[in-house]
Amino acid sequence: MAVNDGAVMKAWGKSLGVEGSMVTLLGDPTGEYTKSLGLVMDHPGPAAVLGPGRCKRFAIFFDNGEAKAVHVSEGPDDPSGDGNPSASMVDAMLEVVA
Repeated sequence: MAVNDGAVMKAWGKSLGVEGSMVTLLGDPTGEYTKSLGLVMDHPGPAAVLGPGRCKRFAIFFDNGEAKAVHVSEGPDDPSGDGNPSASMVDAMLEVVA
C-alpha cells in the first residue's frame, strides 16, 4: 500500500511484474488508511523531499482478514527505512508465514 491513487499503483504493479500474482498493491490516495494504522511518516526530512502525509515502509501479513504481523522498516536516523528495509521485505515476512 502507498499513498498513491489506483492508477499509479496499477502501473507500479505492472512495472514490477506482479499483475495476476498473489501480491496486491493498494492505493490510499487520501492517506486515511495510513493514518488509521498509525503509519504516517511525519519526519521532516522525507517530508521535505516527498511531501507531507507519506506512509512508512511496511508490510502486513493477513490471514483470513486478520493482521497477524506488521513489520515497519525505520530507524532513528532512517525514518524512511531506505538504509535498512529488511524488516518489511519478503524474507522477514516469510519467517512469519512459515
